[in-house]
Amino acid sequence: MKRKLTPKQQRFADEYIKSGNAADAARKAGYSKRSARSVGQENLTKPDIKQYIDDQMAEIASKRIMDAREAVELLTRIARGEEKETVISSTPEGVYESQKEADLKTRISAVKEILKRYPGDDKLVKAQIRKAAAEADIAEAKARIMNASTDSTEAKVSEYLDKLDDVLGGDSDGN
Repeated sequence: MKRKLTPKQQRFADEYIKSGNAADAARKAGYSKRSARSVGQENLTKPDIKQYIDDQMAEIASKRIMDAREAVELLTRIARGEEKETVISSTPEGVYESQKEADLKTRISAVKEILKRYPGDDKLVKAQIRKAAAEADIAEAKARIMNASTDSTEAKVSEYLDKLDDVLGGDSDGN
């Protein structure tokens, strides 16, 4: 049967968890300064106090480390575009922080991670992943073309079109 800790023992254990120093924890818990060192060491050998400390440390550790379920849930929120990412912009006027939806490549990476965790030998799923990755590459190439400045040379536009051809695996001239 587990014995309940006294309030002083509980304070000792809580202070010990914070500092890792038995003598300091004993002093803060209200034990005399003279005997704090020996009482602290003695308290660490008491099974009930030791068990309480171990339980609390395990709970703290479990909250700090993501389990597999949490990881998959986060990846799913990213893949669905529900998770926002923080973007920090620095300008001469100051630093600004904003939230935006994860870009397509990040979302596809999240889907890939989920599928790695739940592998299957489904050829359809693999084909869908390849298609989604190709669509992301195409969207990125088109965005580059659209963002090309109006005074850019024909060579630069041609270079972007060549990259688009590489992604599409063909020739954008219709050949």
